[in-house]
Amino acid sequence: MARIILFNKPYGVLSQFTSEDGHPGLKEFIPLAGVYAAGRLDADSEGLLILTDDGRLQHRLTDPKHKLAKTYWVQVEGVPDEAALEQLRQGLDLGDFVTRPARAKLIEEPAGLWPRNPPIRFRKNVPTSWLELTIAEGKNRQVRRMTAKVGHPTLRLIRWAIGAWTLEDLGEGQWRAIDAQADATQAKKGVSW
Repeated sequence: MARIILFNKPYGVLSQFTSEDGHPGLKEFIPLAGVYAAGRLDADSEGLLILTDDGRLQHRLTDPKHKLAKTYWVQVEGVPDEAALEQLRQGLDLGDFVTRPARAKLIEEPAGLWPRNPPIRFRKNVPTSWLELTIAEGKNRQVRRMTAKVGHPTLRLIRWAIGAWTLEDLGEGQWRAIDAQADATQAKKGVSW
C-alpha cells in the first residue's frame, strides 16, 4: 500500500532530503526512507508538501494536465484592488508563459498562523494584506511572479492545500501519514471552476 505523508514545510527548508548551502533538508524532520516529494516548494516558501512512495501518485500530483488545485495564502505589499484581483483571475502573461485563470480573493490574516523565522520585513509606511490564491499549475516561482505582475510583491507564501489535502492540524515542521486507500480520491480532484 502506498504511503502518503503530509508535511508543513518551514521557511528555509529544502524540498529534498539532503541539506545544501546551509539549508536543512527533509531528513531533519521526516525520519522515513523511500518517500519522495510530489512537487516542491522553494526554500523561502512554507506550507504543504506531499511525500509518497507511489510513483504514479507522485506523477498525478505534479503533472499539469491533471489540473490539481493548489491553494496559497499570500501576504503581499499593499492592498490589491478589484482590478488587480481580476487580473489574477483572468490569467497573466508572465513573459515565458501565460498563467491559467486563478481564484483570487482578499482574506484576513489566517487564524493560528505560526510566526515566520526570520520575520518578514516590516515597512512602517507600506501596508500589507493577505490573499487566498488558487492555481491549477505550479511553475517555478509562479505565485510570486503573479503578485509582482499586478503590483503587489509577495512577502510571505504559504501553500495551504493541494486538492482536498490541507495543512489543518499540522504545525510548522510537523508531518503525519494518512490512509492512502481512504484518500486515493483526493489525487483525482482537479479544478472545477
